[in-house]
Amino acid sequence: MRIRRFVAPALGLIAVGGIALAAYATRERWWHQLFPEDAQTNVAPESDHHDHADGPERVELSPQAQANLGLDKPGAVENLVPTEYWRHVPIPGVVVDRPGESDRGVTTKVAGVVAEIRARPGDTVRAGDVLFKLELASEYLQSTQAELARAATDLAFAAVERDRVAALVKAGTTPGAELPKVQNQVDRLTTQVNGYRRQLQLFGLSPAQVDAAEKGVVVTSITIAAPDRTPSAWFKLPEDDLLYEVQELFVQRGAQVQAGQTLCLLANHQSLYVEGQAFTSEVKPLADAAEKQRPIRVEFPGEAPGDWSEVPPLVVHHLGSPPASGTTFPFYLTLENQYRHFTRDGKTFFAWRFRPGQRVRLRVPVEKVVTLAPDGKTELLPFVLPTGAVVREGAEAFVFVQNGDLFVKRPVRVLHEDRNETVVARGGEVSTADFVVRTPAAAAINRALKASASGEGGGHHHDHDH
Repeated sequence: MRIRRFVAPALGLIAVGGIALAAYATRERWWHQLFPEDAQTNVAPESDHHDHADGPERVELSPQAQANLGLDKPGAVENLVPTEYWRHVPIPGVVVDRPGESDRGVTTKVAGVVAEIRARPGDTVRAGDVLFKLELASEYLQSTQAELARAATDLAFAAVERDRVAALVKAGTTPGAELPKVQNQVDRLTTQVNGYRRQLQLFGLSPAQVDAAEKGVVVTSITIAAPDRTPSAWFKLPEDDLLYEVQELFVQRGAQVQAGQTLCLLANHQSLYVEGQAFTSEVKPLADAAEKQRPIRVEFPGEAPGDWSEVPPLVVHHLGSPPASGTTFPFYLTLENQYRHFTRDGKTFFAWRFRPGQRVRLRVPVEKVVTLAPDGKTELLPFVLPTGAVVREGAEAFVFVQNGDLFVKRPVRVLHEDRNETVVARGGEVSTADFVVRTPAAAAINRALKASASGEGGGHHHDHDH
C-alpha cells in the first residue's frame, strides 16, 4: 500500500513532463494559433529571422562586389582624421591678370617701317628672340651715327698726338705743360664717343651695330627682341628659360611706326589673380581671413576630376575698394597657373589651365565648426567626409565601417553639410580607428543591406550565441 502511494504521483509527474516536452517540440505548429499577436515577434531561435535591436546592422560584400563599387581604389575606405573645418559662404569669382606683371607691351624706340614680323599671336617666344625688323626712317638717328664715326676718327688722331707729345716730354725736348693740353683733347673726344654710343643704344641698336656705326658703317635697320628678365617675378621654367606668349599684334608689314608705338602685347599667365566679388556684409569675415591667412577653397566649374593636379587653398592677397555705385567690393587671391606645352613646326605652344575671364567659385570661411568634450570646455575637431559617404534616412544619418568583408552601419551626428562635404561630430559610434567608406558607394551598400534584411540577398551576417 505504501508503494502504491508513492508510485501514483511519480507516474503523474512523468506524464506531465512528457506532455510539456511534446508541446515544446511542436510549439511552431500551435503557438501562432493560440497567440496570433505574437506570431511576428516570438520566433524560434533556430529561425533565419533576427531582431537587430541587440546588435549593429551589417552586410557582407564579396571581393567582386567591392571592386564593382570601387571600394578597392585608393582613398575609397580610410581612417577618420579629426580636421579643422570652417563653415563657408560661396562667392563668385573670375580669373584676372596681375596688373604690371601678366602683360607686357613691346614698343619701338625709333621711327621706321615694319620690314619683318617674326612672331604672331599664339606663338611662344623666349627672352631675346627677335620679334620685328624695322627699316630706320629717322634722320636724327642717321646724323647721330655720322657724328659718332667723326668723333671716333678724331679721337684716334688725338690719341696718336697725345702719345707723340708724351714721348717728347719723356725725352726732354718738349715742356711737360704741353701734355695736359693734348690729354684734355683726348678726354673730350672720348666723352663725345661714349655719349653717341649711349644714344644709339637707347634707340635700340645692338652693341655690334653701334660698333659698326663707330667704324663708319651706316646701320639702316634694327631688330626688336622679346625683353629679358625684369625685377618682377616673371615665369621661369625649370630649364631656366623666360617664355612669353604673343597675345596681340598691333602692326602689319609695311606699316610706318613712330617712336614709342606699341608693336605687340606679350603675356605671361604663370601668376594671376582670382578676383572675388563679395557683399558689404561679408567685409568682416573677409578681413579676418586676410589678416589670419585662412585658406580659401577655389572650385573650377567645368573641369573633370583628374584633368589637372589639385589647386591648394588660396589666401587673400588684398582687398579692393568698393565702386561708387554697387553693393559689392572686390578682393584678390594669388593663383599660380598650370600648363601643358607641345611643339609644332619647331615652335613651342602653351596650353594654360587658367585664363583671364574664367569663372570660379570661392568658399570663404566664416565660422569654425567644433564640438565640445564632456568637460564642456575642450573643443574637439570634427570628422569631414565627402557628402556621398553619409547616408540619410529621414532624420537619421549614418556611415559604413569596413571590417574585412563586413560593412557595419554606424549612426553619426551631422554638424554641417553642403553639396561637397559633410561634417560629423566626434564622440559618437565612429572613431579614428574605424575604416569608413568615403565614396557614394555608401548608398549602394545601404541598398544591399536592405535587400539582405528582406531575404533578397544571401550576404546578411549576424552574430549568434547558441
